Amino acid sequence: MTAGSSFSQQLESHTDAYLESFKAGIDLLPELLDQYAAGDDYSETITEIEDLESECDDRNLAIVALITNADPIDMGKLNTRINYNQSALVEFYRTVDVVVNVTERIAHELDMMRPPHDNACFEGLQEMAAEVADTTAVLEEVIERFVHDLGTYEASDSLTEEIQEIRDMESRCDELRNEVIATAFEDETIDQPLMYREFAILFDELANQMEDITEEIIVVASNAPGIVAEEGPDV
Repeated sequence: MTAGSSFSQQLESHTDAYLESFKAGIDLLPELLDQYAAGDDYSETITEIEDLESECDDRNLAIVALITNADPIDMGKLNTRINYNQSALVEFYRTVDVVVNVTERIAHELDMMRPPHDNACFEGLQEMAAEVADTTAVLEEVIERFVHDLGTYEASDSLTEEIQEIRDMESRCDELRNEVIATAFEDETIDQPLMYREFAILFDELANQMEDITEEIIVVASNAPGIVAEEGPDV
């Protein structure tokens, strides 16, 4: 096995393991809100989110170290796409990890603030959590393909449809955020509207971060011929 193939396989393997914990943690958010709304014990779910966040931190550090400690010889001639985008890739993985941190913050704030759940605002938050989980499934595929393409010599791939899908989902989260906030301040039966506003903004931040990840992919892909992440202007 050449140095280049070994490096790309390590990067892909580390990324796949990271994404497994990444998606598992975000997928727990809808479950957490459902448990809370049903009056069930949700402490184990929060603990699981915390554990997955720690796993992601450790795996992310390992990935960043793998990239930053490698030189062109380690990467090999087949990994020029990675070599030419070394700094941008480090920023990319750091952006990805922000999503997991926000996920853990939402879990902690739910446990601390304990908002009333028998109203339209909380139902809106549940919709946002479900939308974010759906977005994560698309994002996971995009990242997996992107990293595989970077480490595959002369790979050709287009991620434009999936990235647009993530943008559309982020727009949907914007709409849900606005609905939750508007309802919180318009409905006189809603206590502590600022609390729902904060949660809506936090869930929207998750969606925004996912869109930011696609922007990072576009930046790297622009310097990696063969990987198309954004359609060019019509001629």
